[in-house]
Amino acid sequence: MSQDLKTSGETALKKALVLSKRPSNALKGFFEEIAQLTLFSMRFFREVFVPPYELRELGKQAFLIGYKSFPLVAITGFIMGLVLTIQARPTLSEFGAESWLPAMVAVSIIREIGPVITALIFAGKVGSGIGAELASMKVTEQIDAMEVSGINPFNYIVVTRVLSATLMLPVLVIVADSISLYGSYIGVNLQGDVSFQLFFLQVFEKLSFMDVFPAIIKTFFFGFSIAIISCYKGYNATKGTEGVGQAANSAVVLASLSIFIIDMVAVQITSLLN
Repeated sequence: MSQDLKTSGETALKKALVLSKRPSNALKGFFEEIAQLTLFSMRFFREVFVPPYELRELGKQAFLIGYKSFPLVAITGFIMGLVLTIQARPTLSEFGAESWLPAMVAVSIIREIGPVITALIFAGKVGSGIGAELASMKVTEQIDAMEVSGINPFNYIVVTRVLSATLMLPVLVIVADSISLYGSYIGVNLQGDVSFQLFFLQVFEKLSFMDVFPAIIKTFFFGFSIAIISCYKGYNATKGTEGVGQAANSAVVLASLSIFIIDMVAVQITSLLN
């Protein structure tokens, strides 16, 4: 009886030790992941200036990432402007400030909602696609085959995709913002009668350079972080076909988190400048 109690006590102690180590192991793994991602990003900045420059692949990726994301971004932008206008109208009407509706919606969309929502959509579509594609190439040893044939796989695969995403996301955000404003114009006219010229006159009267410029600049960082995280996850995928799904999933999660962190930093910097 006493032996059984001693054995069970030792087992419980071992379990407690294992459980106590889990948080520290998870924290250690998180910081190791951040360190590896930082090294991967530094390799990108080193390789981006090394010839040969894969301009044809860069153009192909810009088309795939930008043009093929356009329908999803356009639909999302239209709904975003329409819904925000419909939701904001009753509150402004209570205070007799309905005439401020176009300006308020425009500032909200261009400063914050348009860039963040478009980047999240971009991370879900493009980030997961890049992560899954590179992971598939990794597990089927296509990346190894490139190295054997004398092609620099990092330059050909990673650099072109990161540059394309960094350049194309700001363009998509500008398109989404423009379509959102048109959706807002439709929303205003659902319960009123405002001309197209008057609506956009009210919009541009209240918009300033400091509303537009910081919002566009931060989208370059959004695009870079989405692409570099997705490439890192796909390029370092393991565990065969199981790793493909894990790479795509973790790429979207980390990229979405990075968008919120970058946005928080950008808002703080913009507030200090203002």
